[in-house]
Amino acid sequence: MAALAVLLPLALGSTAQTPPHWGSTPSGSSLPDPVSTTSATPLPPAFNVARFEAMARHLAADNRVPGLAMAIVHDGKVLSARGYGVTDMQNAAPVDGHTVFRLASLSKGFASTMAGLLINDGTLRWDSKVTQYLPDFRLNDAHSTQQVTVADLLSHRLGLPYNTYDRDLERYVDYRTLANRLSDAPLKCQPGTCYAYQNVAFSLIGDIVFAATGDFYSQEVQRRLFKPLGMNDASLGLEGIEGSPSWARPHVRTRGGWVSVSPKPTYYQLPPAAGVNASASDMAQWLIAQTGHRPDVISAPLLATLHEPLVDTPGEMRSSWRRERVHSAGYALGWRVYDYAGQRMIYHGGAVQGYRGMIALLPERDLGVVVMWNSESALPSGLMPTILDSALGLPERRWLDIDLDESMFTDDDSAGNRFGLEHAARAH
Repeated sequence: MAALAVLLPLALGSTAQTPPHWGSTPSGSSLPDPVSTTSATPLPPAFNVARFEAMARHLAADNRVPGLAMAIVHDGKVLSARGYGVTDMQNAAPVDGHTVFRLASLSKGFASTMAGLLINDGTLRWDSKVTQYLPDFRLNDAHSTQQVTVADLLSHRLGLPYNTYDRDLERYVDYRTLANRLSDAPLKCQPGTCYAYQNVAFSLIGDIVFAATGDFYSQEVQRRLFKPLGMNDASLGLEGIEGSPSWARPHVRTRGGWVSVSPKPTYYQLPPAAGVNASASDMAQWLIAQTGHRPDVISAPLLATLHEPLVDTPGEMRSSWRRERVHSAGYALGWRVYDYAGQRMIYHGGAVQGYRGMIALLPERDLGVVVMWNSESALPSGLMPTILDSALGLPERRWLDIDLDESMFTDDDSAGNRFGLEHAARAH
């Protein structure tokens, strides 16, 4: 990591987008080099999309979760993009492939990609100093203030304590006040030298986009990402989700079961960190782009940069399925990067009140998966390792407490995939 600190300014200072190689992780496990999607390893014959869909449908049955959406893509094609369950337990309407969910921190990948597009334009550089675009930006000491770069923001390497001012945000203190108070927070290290996850500070990238382009961050994301990718249900902010024709209400657990609540506006103040809303249909197109099949919108060199880890995050290996499957972990630019059972995996999770979601890419398999649900249940999180294990041909583990028989996922069930395949054809 010391060597990386020396090389990083040189590598990120170029608009050529060639990232430094992370090499061996501190744990001694070495991640494979990024793999071209043109040479992706085929999925095993036992990889059964209908079975995963049956699992998702089962999770939404009997009120185990109110609603859920899932998208799976492979080799640039949509294998599934469907919804399950209901949008609102108190006013039931079915979740489908166009039902919009709140993405929470899955939004961070959009922020880094948006910044990368501006860097490709020559408008920004990864090593641009934040103060160049935000002269009023301050940290606890003047030297640190002048050192913070765009890449530091997007990889959580500002030197601040973990989740600085998130609790104040949840008490409805406004974003601008909290951004100005970053100068009051003690520093745990010099910028660029250690990792601590942020939401308020991460969202400064939205202010930089505005300063660099003259357009609001939300407008630029709509114009540069949502529209060209065919993410026609996607939006940003509270007004965006509430204005959607079909959207999943957040739910909390009570003694009487799941109860829908109003979406909390707090984290919607931070569009880069947690502001995106999207459907399974939208996220299928996002997965296709992030696996390299939309170079007209996101180039392969940019993807390589976005997905190259810059800092070690060993704490990611301590919980749930990660404890067994993840052998090393790092943070890139708006994305986490894991060694998942010896395979490189690009990943992010997200959670706000009443919503949770997970997104993962396996470059060597050219596979992308996203799962989103409108409750605080942890049950659906087991879908992700179930699908990933199958894609890698690993011995089956019981990540989900679900018993299925073959009648629940016959070949006829795969007809539901037609929606996703037809949508992909229209989008291209």
